[in-house]
Order: sequence, then structure tokens, then C-alpha cells
Amino acid sequence: MQKQTLTFHIQGMDCAEETNALRRALLPLVGDESRLAFDLLNAELTVDFTGLEIKPDDIISAIKRTGMRAELRPEGDAACADGVCAVPTTNRGVQRLTVLTVISGVGGALGFILHAVLAGGVGAALGSEGMGVAESAPWPAMLAYLIGIAAGLWVVGPKAWYAAKSLRPDMNLLMFIAVAGAVAIGEWFEAATVAFLFSVSLLLESWSVSRARRAISALMDLAPPTARLLTDDGQEREIPAQQVQVGQQVVVRPGERIPVDGQVVRGASDVNQAPITGESVPVSKSPGSTVFAGTINGEGALVVECTKPAGDTTLARIIRLVGDAQARKAPSEKWVERFARYYTPAVMLLAILVLVVPPVLFHASWFDWIYRSLVLLVIACPCALVISTPVSVVAALAAAARRGVLVKGGEFIEAPAHLRAIAFDKTGTLTVGQPRVVAVIPLDGHSEEELLARAAGLESHSNHPLAQAILRAAEERGISPLDATDFSILPGKGARGRIDGREFWLGSHRYLEERGQETPEIHQRLEELQTAGRTVVVVGNERHVCGLIALADRPRDEAHETLRQLRELGIEHLVMLTGDNRGTAEAIARELEIDTVKAELLPEEKVRAVEESVQRYGPTAMVGDGINDAPALAVATLGIAMGVAGSDAAIETADVALMSDELEKLPWLVQHSRRTLRVIRQNITFALGVKALFVVLTFVGFASLWAAIAADMGASLLVISNGLRLLRQ
Repeated sequence: MQKQTLTFHIQGMDCAEETNALRRALLPLVGDESRLAFDLLNAELTVDFTGLEIKPDDIISAIKRTGMRAELRPEGDAACADGVCAVPTTNRGVQRLTVLTVISGVGGALGFILHAVLAGGVGAALGSEGMGVAESAPWPAMLAYLIGIAAGLWVVGPKAWYAAKSLRPDMNLLMFIAVAGAVAIGEWFEAATVAFLFSVSLLLESWSVSRARRAISALMDLAPPTARLLTDDGQEREIPAQQVQVGQQVVVRPGERIPVDGQVVRGASDVNQAPITGESVPVSKSPGSTVFAGTINGEGALVVECTKPAGDTTLARIIRLVGDAQARKAPSEKWVERFARYYTPAVMLLAILVLVVPPVLFHASWFDWIYRSLVLLVIACPCALVISTPVSVVAALAAAARRGVLVKGGEFIEAPAHLRAIAFDKTGTLTVGQPRVVAVIPLDGHSEEELLARAAGLESHSNHPLAQAILRAAEERGISPLDATDFSILPGKGARGRIDGREFWLGSHRYLEERGQETPEIHQRLEELQTAGRTVVVVGNERHVCGLIALADRPRDEAHETLRQLRELGIEHLVMLTGDNRGTAEAIARELEIDTVKAELLPEEKVRAVEESVQRYGPTAMVGDGINDAPALAVATLGIAMGVAGSDAAIETADVALMSDELEKLPWLVQHSRRTLRVIRQNITFALGVKALFVVLTFVGFASLWAAIAADMGASLLVISNGLRLLRQ
């Protein structure tokens, strides 16, 4: 059966409280929570209708009962291409809430002025007693107050009603009861003030989520909307970039953004890849080079052949993954949600006890303790607590994406802060991944130039990495390869051919042994080179060995400094896992001062090595780039892929992708994760601290309704601002 899913845009879904309310309302219809996928960042809900007999209208009606509004996103939406949709940057819900907040503020202010004028002064409107108990309000003031209260609670009312019906008290119900209670005891000014300030608090919450949305939607603007397609007759035709097919060629003029992922066919230029990879220096591109959609062409014109459809470009994948990431909640978010689930009912029970116990048992004033119970309801609102963590996480995800570090979910933004060990693949991760000639050793009277010229002549017919390294070495030294005739490849051994009428061959140590031309001296030399981690190509003729060419992969320039920084950050154990031979692996490990080396591993052996590290050292990250690394990336506490050069399997499996292939992003990621955790803890501590303080002030009679909501709003504003600081990291 073909899977059928529909996506709804939800007005008013800006907080984890709303997603919980939606989940409760829709579960009776869909039966299984796995059918519901909430995207708080895009304010969208995706529902899997496969096998269900319900209609989209049933979903829309159920959502309406929660006090939110739903619109079905049409298939083929113009804002979407191949499953990648623009994040809505203009939110009608925010605009509506702004208007209601203004009306609420104006109504409350007008009511206060009328109250003061008609009741005999500001003191009468504010109240002269300690808790702000005011004089009775004249009816014109009541009418103005009522307008302010209605506007302030316009959005809250339906949600509060749904929470009461479902016996699931939330912050909307707390606020509604507090305002209604204040009206019931004649505290019109405080009721209007609470309604207005809570509306401001909701507006700040919506604004903060909208700002995070804009940070992600900025990624969409990187891709140009059109591309110059090069037609078969050599003409240029402008078409939507999404319509460029794999294999077609596009022209990119100087200064333009590249519209597709592809390969340069003609031209040369320096391309600014910072929007995708975070690299600060433009990268030179020439025929054969890979380019990415959204990067900026330099001063040269390029002809690029498209290699990926629009929905599968590196930029599209980044947008899609960042958009999905916020749905994967961080541990802190899950803790806050669990806390709020029990906290709100507990507060309502405490408010009832505060209302009933002192008057009944101690004959205290009913009026005073009704008022104090209302203050307790207001200050206990979990708004600041609930919004603080998701805003911080989304800001951290967006900041990381800007730096070329793609983190695939909130749960993974916290993981780097707890790492105790990191396992690295060798080739392409710690090393450049390309062998280079490190020594040319001529024997039997031959010179280095002769040896390289003959080896380059024999290797000029091969695409093997070792052959290409020898050809590069000859080119760098200005040595021209000699012409080789009667050339033939010896599979798994080497190659041979005739140069100047004489037969020459090159191959491995094993091939030398097979030919029977190895001497004790040459054998010892070969063993020394191989022990030092060198791969050796032997060159000879029918009479003797002409010389040895030693090749080796080299560590990345930044590898040593990166590992040093990781140790300074408290990473206790660094491990190298590789399928390469032990000699080569140990040579690289010695150079980089790595703690443990495990060589000649199969993919399943890498998995076991990572599992052992987790058991022995604790949270362990795996950093790799190849298909053979994917299983180990999956079982690690945190899988990190080297994005640009990495295989698709590694990138898809990993939890984090370093899009610029820069190892130095690893220490930054650990520090960024720790900053994020620090901000989240600050927010939680501050939000709970403010509430605890006001609970004490409420019991001793020094807190008022308007002061409580002002404190709650202030706490919300501060934790939101603190979380958004992460965008500037």
C-alpha cells in the first residue's frame, strides 16, 4: 500500500505546550502517535493517512477545537520543490496577536484612566493596600477593562476551554482562571494588566520562534531561483533552477550564485563556498572540480554540468535536515516537557489549598487568600520555562549550520558536551586521503630523475592512486615521463612495458619476490620503509632492481592542532580505527600522538571497537567519511561525517556532518555544545528561581497580580534573549 501523507500549516503552534495539546486531540483520530510529525520551526504538522478512513477536514476540525487553526498545504505548493519547502517568514498568527495585544493594552490603559478620573485618583485605581486592592471600578472603566481583557484572552480562551474539557491543565487555563478570578473579586485593573502582559508574553514567544524560522529560511535564499541552461545549439535559456535535469549544463557568470550541484566542464574561477561549507577562503575551481548550489562564483565564467536534481543538492539536504532537526528533541527539552506535565496540575492543587486552608482552618480573610491563590496561579505559569529550551536549541542548530556544521537534531546538539572519547577513521579523516611520494631511492647506479621518468612512463596508462601520485611527483620536479610501449597491467601486482627498447617493470614487494630478484639488502630496506608506514613501489628491469619509490598518505595540516585542542577540552581518549595496514596506521598515529590504534579492521570490527570504547570510556564519537564507516557512525554516541568528501551513506547515517571537511570544527562543536547546555541551564535555573521567589512573596503577602505577570513576562523575555545569543556565536 502506498504511503499517503498530508501536511497542515498550524496557526498558533509556537510552543511545546501547543504540540502536546494537538497530540492529545488527534490521537483518538489516528490511533498511533507515530502517524503525527510536528515541525515547530515551520509551524507544520504532517499526518500519515495510510489505511485510515478519516478525512483532512476531520483533522482540521479537531485542531480547531484546541484553539488553533489549520490549513492544508496544497500538493505542489509553489514554495516547495522536491520536498524542500520555504519556511514561512510572515506569520499571520503573529500579526493577529500583535493587533490583539495593542487592543488589550489600549483597553487596559483607557480603563485605568477612566477608573482614576471617576473614582477619585490614581490611588483609588491602583489600590492603597499592600496587595493592590483597588476601589470599585465605575461602569465606563469596567467596559474599557473588559475590552482589554477580551483582546488579551482572545487567543487564550479556546485553548483554556479545551484544557479544562480534557482535564489537562496548562498555562492557558492558569491565566484564564487568574484573570476570571480577579474580575470576580472586582480587581478589574489587575485582571486587564494580567491579560495584557500575558498577551505580550505570547507575542514575545511567537516572535522568538519566528526569528529562529527566519534564521533557517535564510538558507533558502542561498539558491538562485533561475539558471542559465546551455542548449544543444550553444544558446543560453533562463529557466527555473528546479527544472535543471541531471546531465544538463548551466552557465554561471562572474559574481552569480551557482544554481545546481555539479561538476565544472569549462572555465576556471575561485568560488566562495562559505554559505555551504563555512570555509573562509574561496576555493579554486577548474574542469573536473565539484561545485555546490548556493555558493558564489568569483571572477571567472563557468559551465557546470548538473549532477544532482534540485531536491537532492547539498543545500537542499542541509535545509531539509535542519528543518527536521528541531523535531528531534534535546534531553533538556524532554526534561522540561516532563516537568511541566506534572508541574501545572501540582500548582493548581497548591492554589486550591492556598485558597481554602487559611480561611477554613485559621479564619483568615477569604478575600486576601483568594487574591493570593490567583497570584500563585499567575506566577506559576510555566511559559518562560517551556519556551526557554526549544528557542535555545533552535538558535544553536542555526548557528552551527552557518558555520558549516550540520547537526541533525536537538538531541545531538547536547551530545558533544558529554564526550569522553573520539574514534577517528584514518584515510580522508585524519589524513589527506591522497598518497604522495615521500622518498625516491635509486639503486645500481641509477639516478632519481631516471627512476621517476621510467616509473611515470609506466604509470601514465593507469588511474590508480599510487600511479597518479608518481605522475604528480614527476610533474612537480619537472621530469617528463618516458614513452612506454607494449604496456600491460599485471592485476594485483603491478605493470610492465618497454622503454627505449628495454623491458621495465614496477610493482609491489610481493611481485619482486615472485620475480626472484630480491636481495637481502633490498629486503631489509623494504621492511624498514613498510614499518615506517610507507607504501613502496619497486622499479626494475630484467637484470636488477633500479630503485624504490616510497609513498605515504600524510596527516591533514590541521589534524595535530585539532587533537591537541580536543585534549585541552577534556576529551580523555583518542582512537584511530582503520582498515589500512598496521605499519602505516601506527606511523600516522605516532605523528599525531593518538592514544590507541586499531588497524586492518573490517566494518563490523570497527563497530565492535566503538562499542568497546563506549563501555570503557563513556560517551564516544566516531568521525569518518566512507561507506565502511557508516555502521560505526550508527552505533557511536555521536556519529560525525566529513561532509563534502564523505560518502552519502556516511552523511545520512551520521548525527553531525562537517560540511567543509575541516577537522578544526570538532573543537568548535564541543565548545558550542557546552555553550548551549550552559545557556539552557541558565534559563531553567532563572525561570524556576523567579517562580520560587514569587511563591514566597505570595505567602507573605508582598506580591500582586500585575507584578507576578510582569515578572513572568520579564523572565520569558530574558530567557528568550539569552537563548537567541547563541545565534551570534
